[in-house]
Amino acid sequence: MTEYTPPKIWTWDTESGGRFAKINRPIAGATHEKELPVGKHPFQLYSLGTPNGVKVTIMLEELLAAGHQGAEYDAWLINIGEGDQFGSGFVAINPNSKIPALMDHSVQPPLRLFESGSMLIYLAEKFDTFLSKDPAKRAETINWLMWQMGSAPFLGGGFGHFYAYAPEKYEYPINRYAMEVKRQMDVLDRHLAENEYFAGDEYSIADMAIYPWYGAMARGILYEAAEFLQVHEYENVLRWTKLIGAREAVKRGTMVNRTFGEPSSQLRERHDASDFDTKTQDKLETAS
Repeated sequence: MTEYTPPKIWTWDTESGGRFAKINRPIAGATHEKELPVGKHPFQLYSLGTPNGVKVTIMLEELLAAGHQGAEYDAWLINIGEGDQFGSGFVAINPNSKIPALMDHSVQPPLRLFESGSMLIYLAEKFDTFLSKDPAKRAETINWLMWQMGSAPFLGGGFGHFYAYAPEKYEYPINRYAMEVKRQMDVLDRHLAENEYFAGDEYSIADMAIYPWYGAMARGILYEAAEFLQVHEYENVLRWTKLIGAREAVKRGTMVNRTFGEPSSQLRERHDASDFDTKTQDKLETAS
């Protein structure tokens, strides 16, 4: 690893950045005009089946499973590799140009939501569920939700980038972020040694937020780094991961806007509950 001396003034090199060079840039705003589609349901989700997107589809599916029909939603695919997140319609909802983006059309004027943690809190309060009214449990839920929002960038943008996506592998950043991810896993493992869920004995939006990131790490499917990080050591996280993953709404939520993995696990867009039975990618490919 050669030593790098930063210049006095940083300039953007469009050729650097590896896998994401074409979509990363140091400025905000739209790059092109593009209206977003609007379906028939109260909630319109514009997303991709990454961990941050999956948090929200899990929540929406859990709400529907609990009988809250007002949580019906259309999930539209946003292809970040093609720059869909920089279209004018998407930027109008999320000026940060990151998935997911959500519109609530059950109110007038329609209300925009960006940042997945904000969406989870909004939906929990709107439907009065998955966020306890008990002050201690509510505080604990928010504690762990905020922990996830603050910690995941080290897992994704830090470890994931340098270990899996960077065009060249360097020891220092990989070691730095591997250490932090293992510390985070230990934080979770110690808490779950004494608690069934993150808010104690109640399933909550904290579990929904943490599962797509750290549950995926525990299952060995995130960055294919299970052996490298020895995730089998975190037995309490593994126990909790199996518990959350067995929920039918979680299984459905992880399929929505998914563009990778087995075709039978991909429901690239979701516009009706029946789509899980009729419009997964394997069925669409067979039909074509």
